Amino acid sequence: MRAHATGQRHPHHLHIGEFLQHHVFPFIKKNAVLFISLFAAAITACIVPPNKAYLDYFDWKTLTCLFCVLAVVCALKNIRFFFFLAQKIVRAFKNSRACVLALAYVTFIGSMLIANDMALLTFLPLGYFVLSSTGKKKYMAFTFIIQNIAANLGGMLTPFGNPQNLYLYNEFSIPTGDFILTMLTPFLISVALITLSCFLFVKKEALEIEAEKICLPVWRTIVYALLFTLSIVIVFRAIPFWIGLIVIPIVLLFLDRKALGKVDYGLLLTFMAFFIFSGNMSNIPQIQRLFGYLMDKNALLVSTFSCQFISNVPSAILLSQFTDSYREILLGVNIGGCGTLISSLASLITFREYTKHDKGGTKKYLLLFSAFNFAFLAILLGACILLTL
Repeated sequence: MRAHATGQRHPHHLHIGEFLQHHVFPFIKKNAVLFISLFAAAITACIVPPNKAYLDYFDWKTLTCLFCVLAVVCALKNIRFFFFLAQKIVRAFKNSRACVLALAYVTFIGSMLIANDMALLTFLPLGYFVLSSTGKKKYMAFTFIIQNIAANLGGMLTPFGNPQNLYLYNEFSIPTGDFILTMLTPFLISVALITLSCFLFVKKEALEIEAEKICLPVWRTIVYALLFTLSIVIVFRAIPFWIGLIVIPIVLLFLDRKALGKVDYGLLLTFMAFFIFSGNMSNIPQIQRLFGYLMDKNALLVSTFSCQFISNVPSAILLSQFTDSYREILLGVNIGGCGTLISSLASLITFREYTKHDKGGTKKYLLLFSAFNFAFLAILLGACILLTL
């Protein structure tokens, strides 16, 4: 008797269904921004068919700098360097408020040095470890949210702190001094707001953290520190970017080839897809007129609100095609990382990490996330409007 006559599904269909359910769908969910960017690039490619001009869409220096930083950070992470550093900082504090502040600050500083996404992937697990091992999991949602805000806003001060900064820094050839001066005021306001939030919403409760002995391999630590310095020097245009593309992979092939395998190639591919998307959008006459008009009216508001719908990285890439003034767009795509869950890739990373530990607290987390993020966004946007008057 045929399978459909008995109401039973063919085993082949079961295997396909299980494969989709357990492998394909979770992978798509985990890499939602990547698939959205690929879909957006594909849609615009139907309007602007692929041609040789596509090669000019890509900012190879930005992609190279991002790869170099990610690769070295993965190597440092593999020897537990950042965990070692953060543990030393956190153990210097003896109560829950000071501990949450330390976690926020280390994430804040980390995003300035290793980019916001990598800072969260490095320090969110530390936050969970600290809170769970001291019986303070009631602060986990708040801590994760404040770490997320710290990562998004801490990275605004340096050209390599956020991916969109790295792109804009190269795209507009922004002088380093001008970059820092432009972002200094919202950066200082962010520090004050994060500190105030921790004082208001975390009680000063005594806690203890058991030490975990970590011995860093001395020579590998030194070499990785030198490679990280090389990456930063490349970002600041002191040496040609192709030098890092040669030196860093070769060194890591000998010392830690696993680090090369752990690089977030999905983020690099996301950038490439958004380069295609923004390049094609800028070549559509109707889009040129619309965004040209909007950016002339108020580039700060347009870039800030654009992030809420298509995230800060694609907003930076797309809107940079329609203005010669970098100041407003730089401010907008940085403070615009606050707001909705999709305004920053870092926010999606934090949400994914939180749901690993508290599957039943999703609704509470999203409400708390929205309350804090939109409050931060409103205050920072008001400050930036005053700065640009």
